[in-house]
Amino acid sequence: MRGMETLRDASILLARVGIGIIFVAHGWQKFFTLGVSRVGEQFAGMGVPQPHVTAAIVAGVELAAGVALIAGILTPLAGILLGVDMVGAFYFVHATNGPFVAENGWELVVALGVGALLIAAVGAGRFSVDRVLGG
Repeated sequence: MRGMETLRDASILLARVGIGIIFVAHGWQKFFTLGVSRVGEQFAGMGVPQPHVTAAIVAGVELAAGVALIAGILTPLAGILLGVDMVGAFYFVHATNGPFVAENGWELVVALGVGALLIAAVGAGRFSVDRVLGG
């Protein structure tokens, strides 16, 4: 039974790190590669409400919650924030483009969103800051 628990916790760790890295990369890109003002302009063209404010919030959530997911700290909150972020991406950008990423579709945002929500629901696992802090 102990072996299954270790496998479960290792799987959660791999999922957290993999999904977290993707979110960190996207948040980093919005802040430092494209720039928040350019992202805000893009959001305006997509009909996102308060596009410049939303761009800063989205970039911050993706970067900070992505790091939190990797570390396994405040994991339920990080997962929920990232899931909500992906709902917005789905609704405003990808929903009408079909499933395929190559066609700006929704498959990646759905996979990332449900993955983040699943991690929020099951917790960070044994190999996490949350566990070390007793959460």
